[in-house]
Amino acid sequence: MHSAIRRSLPVLLLAVLSGLVTLTGPALAAPKPPTPNVPPPPPACSNKHTPPPPVDTSEKPAPGQQSPGPLPVPEQPVGGERMGDCAVVLPEGAPAPPQTTAVSWVLQDLDTGAVLAARDAHSRQRPASLIKTLLALAVVKELRPDQVITPTAEDVSQECTCVGLRTDGRYTVDQLLHGLLMHSGNDAAHALATALGGVPAAVRKMNALAASIGATDTRAATPSGLDGPGMSTSAYDLSLIFNHAMKQPEFAKAVGTRQFEFPGAGDKPPFPIYNDNKLLSSYPGFLGGKTGFTDDARHTYVGGAAQNGKRLAVVLLRAEQHPTRVSDQAAQLLDYGFALSKSNPKPVGQLVSLGEGQDGGPGSAVNGGSTGSVKGAEDPFGVTGWIVTLVVTLIVIGGFIFGNRRKKAAAEEA
Repeated sequence: MHSAIRRSLPVLLLAVLSGLVTLTGPALAAPKPPTPNVPPPPPACSNKHTPPPPVDTSEKPAPGQQSPGPLPVPEQPVGGERMGDCAVVLPEGAPAPPQTTAVSWVLQDLDTGAVLAARDAHSRQRPASLIKTLLALAVVKELRPDQVITPTAEDVSQECTCVGLRTDGRYTVDQLLHGLLMHSGNDAAHALATALGGVPAAVRKMNALAASIGATDTRAATPSGLDGPGMSTSAYDLSLIFNHAMKQPEFAKAVGTRQFEFPGAGDKPPFPIYNDNKLLSSYPGFLGGKTGFTDDARHTYVGGAAQNGKRLAVVLLRAEQHPTRVSDQAAQLLDYGFALSKSNPKPVGQLVSLGEGQDGGPGSAVNGGSTGSVKGAEDPFGVTGWIVTLVVTLIVIGGFIFGNRRKKAAAEEA
């Protein structure tokens, strides 16, 4: 019996040890709880090169033509390294942003061009009517506000939304800008494009302007934002375009107008048009913006506001109206931005102009901020370099003083 006990002791001991490992193993191997407010790891950048596939035939090229290939993707993300991340990027220690249905969004400081927070900033999406901000920017740079335009039959027969232009009407550029930006009139967009030399010429000018201010993800296919072959943009680019556009008084005035008396034509009397942007009448300090929608782009939005000496703007792309209206989602992100800006956080990126036509020269950040990467504002020599230099300098000075004292002592002894 003692022999049996001796033989069973090792087995019993092994079983006890195995049980302890089983009990303690999972606890030891359990992952640490996630750090609060740290965004999840970035997903695969599924729209790094192109927007999602279209859901209809709106981007089918005309017979005998080919759809243009994707725009090149810069080796380094424009606006800073973190602008290449596909997940939410926030300043260190910042609270989590409000939930939004937007696939991509950017929150910027309109005065400095600093990006306060973003999600997949360079994700290539479709702009819908937000591309009208680029058309408007091209218009205010080339056409006089008082220039009179008589619409063509093609201008007035565009797929609506429409302001209601007529071929027997006469409209100034300023009036058409109000119709374009307040009511998102596709007829106004086409008439302004005709005044720029025709739709193909206007689209070329829009794309040249986008390239000149550093909007490298953007290619307009239509002046109105109706989907077309090769149409592409990003939340970063539309933030940059809106930043430039808001510096133009004609643009800023139009997007900030709640009601406008639009001229009649023939037997049609003048009539009021109202701004589509709901935040203009409900959000404190709202400056104006633009809304958009197509089946392929889904809901798109840009808007800015001023509070307590800060001017912020937000762009949302590929958003949905449920469970919360997109304008309300934008308002929540603006609230978040104003709260965040009180702590003066380090930006996660910077709107950067890359070519001609920008505010500060080639390679400049908007309003003189850092260029390329947000690290560009830091001393390239580095803190360590200055400390080493200081130590070496002190050693040299100390050696010089010690040498002089030895020479003086030797001279006195002699």
